[in-house]
Amino acid sequence: MLGRLPPRRIAALALLAALWLGPLPALATGSMVLHMVLHLGVTAVVPALWAPRLRLPSGAMALTLGAVAEMVVVWAWHLPGPHLWARFTSTGFALEQLSFLGAGLLLWGSVRAAGGFGGAVVLLATTMHMTLLGALIGLSPRDLYGGICAGHLGLSALQEQQLAGALMAGGGGAIYLVAALRRLGSALDLTEART
Repeated sequence: MLGRLPPRRIAALALLAALWLGPLPALATGSMVLHMVLHLGVTAVVPALWAPRLRLPSGAMALTLGAVAEMVVVWAWHLPGPHLWARFTSTGFALEQLSFLGAGLLLWGSVRAAGGFGGAVVLLATTMHMTLLGALIGLSPRDLYGGICAGHLGLSALQEQQLAGALMAGGGGAIYLVAALRRLGSALDLTEART
């Protein structure tokens, strides 16, 4: 079965296995920064490598489906209540991780289905919401999660939160922005070649 998969999909499965079966889930329970590394890997990197091809109806609704679903999932799990539930319970953690992966796959599937320009728009919208949420988390003057997300890195809860927010805004935003610019560049090359 693995022999028939393209190398990028094998890399996606290997990365997902490393993220979920390695030490990161246990460490992420007590570290907002390590949680963010896990989050970005499962939501952005693994789905981008897998890059599903979805059959979506054409039009603006299909174009925005993936971006809106991904935004709702990511923002909902970063509210203090759901975030703490995912940190303290196996059920919450499993639901969080599965919804992150599902939303990421839907997003990247929507990007592929939307074509060059449409896919770039979807990714730019995702860049904006990911950067905004990261900024809100990182620039908050108080600890949003009750001090439980600190300890493994020798930082206070607020310092971990600030660093995690910067990672989400900078790293997460950059992943989607680079992908958007690549799609836009490819679409412009195709358009220029046709003229």
